[in-house]
Amino acid sequence: MNGKLNALFAYEPSHEVLDAVNLRLLAVLRDDPRSALASLARQIGMSSPAVAERLRRMEEAGIIVGYRVEIAPKALGLPVGVYVRVRPNPGQLPKIAALAQNIPEVVECHRITGDDCFILKAYLPAIEQLDRLLTYGTTTTSIIQSSPVPLRPSPLPEKQ
Repeated sequence: MNGKLNALFAYEPSHEVLDAVNLRLLAVLRDDPRSALASLARQIGMSSPAVAERLRRMEEAGIIVGYRVEIAPKALGLPVGVYVRVRPNPGQLPKIAALAQNIPEVVECHRITGDDCFILKAYLPAIEQLDRLLTYGTTTTSIIQSSPVPLRPSPLPEKQ
């Protein structure tokens, strides 16, 4: 075994733009998102304009949805990470999404199935600030102690 675990599920790309070359390109970008175009072209074995065109097509197709930088919340004075599940009070469902959109410390908000309707992820300066998130419904809060699997890119299909 080469140190890499096999994927749990077998799956195929669902978009015609994802040929073997583009999957290799995505793998290189996943490993080093700051790769220069010339470096990407060398690693893929294509010209820079050809790689730029492939990237543009994947962006237009919604496969590449953005480029971002990860910043440590603790370094910004936000050492408390929490997940908050929310079951809105009657008639309050739209207010939860609006509240989450208007609180910059909320870094994710997902509409989910089950007893709760939303799950929020937020970083706070102190646990006392949690009250800002606990409105318009019944909540269940979990404080993040550690992250053995931090945010990572989506896995790519095996056929690269």
